[in-house]
Amino acid sequence: MTKKELITTIAEDANISKTAAEKALNAVIEGITDALSNREKVTFVGFGTFHVSDRPARKGRNPKTGEPISIPACAVPKFKPGKSLKEAVA
Repeated sequence: MTKKELITTIAEDANISKTAAEKALNAVIEGITDALSNREKVTFVGFGTFHVSDRPARKGRNPKTGEPISIPACAVPKFKPGKSLKEAVA
């Protein structure tokens, strides 16, 4: 499902315009992004939790040349699905 398809689904389910649905979806995405950039967790009970995880520096290889390279440490966003979401997918 694309963002455009999701907006259409939200608009139909909530009986609102596509413009309003797009604004709402963008606000949710922006809120999650802002919270994660401040290293806060975002939890939707039953759906899941977004959080930031630290990935340590490590050594790797350039797949083209086989030459060893250093991969720097970084922070990455992660998502852990909730029980209801797991059950819905299973």
